[in-house]
Amino acid sequence: MRYSLLLLAASLAAQTNATFEGLPAVKISNGKLELTVLQRGSSFAELIMAGDAQRVNPLWEPIRLAREAGSRPSFGASIGHFICVDGFGGVSKEESAAGLTGHGEAHIQTFEVVKRTADMIEMKASLPIVMETLTRTVRMLPGESVVYVSSKLESQLGFDRPTFWAEHATIGSPFLEAGVTAVDLPAEKSQTRPYAAGGRGLPHRLPPGVDFTWPNAPGMNGKTVDVRIPPKPTNSGDHTTTLVDRSRKYAFITAINPAKGLIFGYLFRPDEFPWVQSWEYYPENGKLARGLEFSTQPYDVPRREAATLGTLFGAPTYRWLPARTTITSGFLFFYASIPAGMTKVDDVAWEHGKIVITDRKGGQVVRLAAAGEL
Repeated sequence: MRYSLLLLAASLAAQTNATFEGLPAVKISNGKLELTVLQRGSSFAELIMAGDAQRVNPLWEPIRLAREAGSRPSFGASIGHFICVDGFGGVSKEESAAGLTGHGEAHIQTFEVVKRTADMIEMKASLPIVMETLTRTVRMLPGESVVYVSSKLESQLGFDRPTFWAEHATIGSPFLEAGVTAVDLPAEKSQTRPYAAGGRGLPHRLPPGVDFTWPNAPGMNGKTVDVRIPPKPTNSGDHTTTLVDRSRKYAFITAINPAKGLIFGYLFRPDEFPWVQSWEYYPENGKLARGLEFSTQPYDVPRREAATLGTLFGAPTYRWLPARTTITSGFLFFYASIPAGMTKVDDVAWEHGKIVITDRKGGQVVRLAAAGEL
């Protein structure tokens, strides 16, 4: 018995000794995909397809991109797909004085590895300021190009309160390519982010606070801008929000790179995450990033602002976390090859153990095995 426990301890230690950009990490794999999960924030840092000699990672790597550009990273603890719980955006002066930072506590906490196999990991962290516990389970199934993620958020407080939760999924170069990589989702209504004139940062292509029908946004010059694809040449930074089609059991957001023959995407429940934010960072040096952020609120703003807004387009801007209760969420993401000529995603359906991705105009269909559950 003692020998078995020692072997288990040694095995767990070995499995958590990976690093990514010098940060402690865990790798899981099912022979089709290899995923690197940081212990800080349980962030998804790298996703690699088996047999890909170029090891193209669709997820945003700000440290690498800054290194390639000869500059310093400027995005703090943000890497790849990170979680914003409990809070998505800035904080009030009172919250700041209490030690709370932007985007919630979860993404800067060190998660404990609770369970671990070659293709599954369960991680857990306490969020001491908001007095919550977050548990995250990430798993794969043999032979699939899919990763399943389930989360539990438990309140230690004795009263109901609004909670603010975002899956800050972000793609980056070289997967994200100007004039090439296209993003698709099932939209009800969209809006450009309101902002004050004269702010710092990259130039805007889009005017502030204007409703539009995805993907045709109004441009600053009066012309329509297709926000699916980064412009070429690049030199802009914009932010839009979209209320997803709430009639669907699962909403989707996909990014497709026809030149590389690759697709990366998510499925999630609209009643858990009704909003998708598209944060665009398109500098002139071509080191691009784009958020595919599905969340409980339309913009990353302080909790007081999101709660006061209440609704936008008839949809809620926060979620309730009842007293001393656990709420859950689930989503999956996939990464796979696509056939030549596929340039758009019109629909993603998940049924009968298959994910079916359809490009109607191009007449292309991709079918992925997906026998798991959320």
